Amino acid sequence: MATTNLPTVPLGATGLPITRVGFGAWAIGGGDWEFGWGPQQDEASIGAIHRALELGVNWIDTAAGYGFGHSESVVGRALQGVDERPYVFTKCSLLNDGTGRVVRSLKRDSILREAEASLKRLGVDAIDLYQIHWPRPEAELEEGWAAMAELKEQGLVRHIGVSNFDVAQIRRAQAIAPVESLQPPYSLLEREVEAEILPAARQDGIGVIVYSPMGSGLLTGAMTRERIAAMPDNDWRKNDDWFTEPQLTRNLALADRLRAVGERHGVSAGAIAVAWTLTNPAVSGAIAGFRRAEQVDPVVEAVRVELTEADLAEITGGSPYAR
Repeated sequence: MATTNLPTVPLGATGLPITRVGFGAWAIGGGDWEFGWGPQQDEASIGAIHRALELGVNWIDTAAGYGFGHSESVVGRALQGVDERPYVFTKCSLLNDGTGRVVRSLKRDSILREAEASLKRLGVDAIDLYQIHWPRPEAELEEGWAAMAELKEQGLVRHIGVSNFDVAQIRRAQAIAPVESLQPPYSLLEREVEAEILPAARQDGIGVIVYSPMGSGLLTGAMTRERIAAMPDNDWRKNDDWFTEPQLTRNLALADRLRAVGERHGVSAGAIAVAWTLTNPAVSGAIAGFRRAEQVDPVVEAVRVELTEADLAEITGGSPYAR
């Protein structure tokens, strides 16, 4: 289905050749859960996935927690009949408490049940990369990671990784089985992982795919105060610190700088935000979330952007900050 050759890099020791931008399926889980993005049309989601594949994007990152299975089901529908299936990455450990709120479990039996359910929803024989979504409850970390290794031994998942882990938690997992990938939050708004986590991952040869490189939409250049005010109540962003004062003003100013740099390169502000994360030598790929097909092209262009030192200085405004 791919019509464009995008450059690939190996995802750490997994050897998986991934495009530097992947399709993020958080938002397409809809709004009927604690961290939802408001109403979402499934046909629009499928159209976005198909457009990304047409452009050559070769991996999709989802999670059982996104809409409590809904995102995975939509991804599974989108992949039916696709000639060249992309790599499918998903995650476990976020469960529905019955009211749409998240509870967390890293118990062995829970993870095994989640993996079986994810395989069915996605319609695949094996998950290419299975990740623990959050290291919580932390007391269950070792039990959870041993279960992940068990799934890999059974061939139900091909590779195993972690998301939102710090260095100490990665080390605890590594004592049981190799950690093959790490998925941390990383953007111009959230840079804490630069200090210890990314350098440790690079040193250990752990493949890194970063999430929310566009700050959950804030750095796309399309976000405005009016748009935020009009967000539905079941969009988690509406009351998030990034989207409210005092942070909102400086975040929109950053988006303006990204837009100016993008104009010089002939790409969108969102593409520049994503390209910035890819300049970090520890980062293999960035997860970009899309809800409609027309959102895809302007951001995938990030893979072709080469930022100069002058660009980087302008982007950070001489005073980089983290959340």
